[in-house]
Amino acid sequence: MDFDKIDLYIKGLYEKKEGIKKKEYISRTQLKDFIPVIDDDVARMLKLMIRITKSKRILEIGTSIGYSTTSMARIVKEYGGKITTIEYDKKVAAQAKQNFINAGLEKYIELKIGDAREIIPNIKDKFDLIFQDVDKKLYPELFEHCLKVLKTGGLLIAEDTLFPVLELEAKWSELIEPVDEFNKLVINCSKLESSLIPIGDGVIIAVKK
Repeated sequence: MDFDKIDLYIKGLYEKKEGIKKKEYISRTQLKDFIPVIDDDVARMLKLMIRITKSKRILEIGTSIGYSTTSMARIVKEYGGKITTIEYDKKVAAQAKQNFINAGLEKYIELKIGDAREIIPNIKDKFDLIFQDVDKKLYPELFEHCLKVLKTGGLLIAEDTLFPVLELEAKWSELIEPVDEFNKLVINCSKLESSLIPIGDGVIIAVKK
């Protein structure tokens, strides 16, 4: 199967679809030094999952400049919902906040700045959907915390889960082992039903039983 050909075909189908694309979003962002954001196909998948589940309470771990947050917020607002998003880098978080304001979506987004390992254990809410795209070394460490704040029937979605089999630059090699560990935690967890899907750099989707 020629995945490059498939990717080009899919991109062509969605090219004129209404909605801001990754390239356009980045071009409108003044800050240029930030952790890479999700691809357009992952953004479409997230929006689809929110529509299917009608999720109102979403936790995002790893905001970056807010492309994924903005994509999800456009759907969440239709259900009167809200996204809580966590970003460690203050400078990047400030840019994300400005992007939310520019998009007119700031009232649907609560931005928390700090270490997710310290923030999530103190969250009292239960979430319909958790999207994780933070430092991959934190994936295994945050796993149990995510399970605790995910409601029964809720979705846990994580990005970059095919790192163990992708040809990565040497600087990313240290992320392979924690991602592999996280994937195994999800797949072998008796509380979750899951599937790893080859879109973007790999997305794992799990539902809490």
